[in-house]
Amino acid sequence: MARTLVVFESMFGNTREIAAAIADGMAASGPVTLVEVGAAPERLPDDVGLLLVGGPTHAFGMSRQSTRDSARQQADGPLVSQGRGVREWLAGLQGRPEVVAHAFDTRVRVRGLPGSAARCMRRALRHAGFTVGEAETFWVTGTPGPLAAGETGRATAWAEGLAARAPRGAR
Repeated sequence: MARTLVVFESMFGNTREIAAAIADGMAASGPVTLVEVGAAPERLPDDVGLLLVGGPTHAFGMSRQSTRDSARQQADGPLVSQGRGVREWLAGLQGRPEVVAHAFDTRVRVRGLPGSAARCMRRALRHAGFTVGEAETFWVTGTPGPLAAGETGRATAWAEGLAARAPRGAR
């Protein structure tokens, strides 16, 4: 049975919380590994059939060193993800077309404010050679959070839906 890998980047803990809810939602359909991007493998393991990648939206897209530095200045304590981000991890990852990859992000809902890390991740996943699936956004109430009410439940339900729709060999 193929394994699902959930890789996340998180500054203040909100994306980590969403990633954990997604992993919980995927767990009923088979083995799931949840990993912070700094500990993510450089090469996708052969037993991974489904990949979910998530991170916070910074400056209209995926984080970069300068936006992580800015988050560090805003934090009351250490950041969850202190090393490389999803952008750097994906840039070095070699995908496989038989692996379906979905993306998710967290961001603040501001009327008229564009941008989504999940949409940028989908492009990077396609460029890396994966079969690209869905992108989903989960909302936080402010830059450091917390998550908006009901978002962890929505993340679990989204993952359950992905698992139900996944090709048989991918889960």
